[in-house]
Amino acid sequence: MPGGELEETDIRTMTDYQAAGELLRALAAPMRIAIVTELAGGAKCVHEIVEALAAPQPLISQHLRVLRGAGVVRGERRGREIAYTLTDDHIAHIVADAIHHAGEGHS
Repeated sequence: MPGGELEETDIRTMTDYQAAGELLRALAAPMRIAIVTELAGGAKCVHEIVEALAAPQPLISQHLRVLRGAGVVRGERRGREIAYTLTDDHIAHIVADAIHHAGEGHS
């Protein structure tokens, strides 16, 4: 972008900002950040997430419901269980970058 000119593809609308805000709100809980981090490694069933995060199953299910509603995760039935995956790899990068940034000790 020489001279500070914006290309047509760089122009954002208020709708884009609202959608980004909704995504960030869905990721705002530490447990949801942990769930996204777990799912960045691949599909997992609820019991695997419960085990990995040492959290109660109802709590994990509640957070998965929020993440699913925000379009962050999707579930696919595997027999009697549902395997959850991230809908987009960008989400894993957003969370990893946020964790990295928080660990830099900004004051």
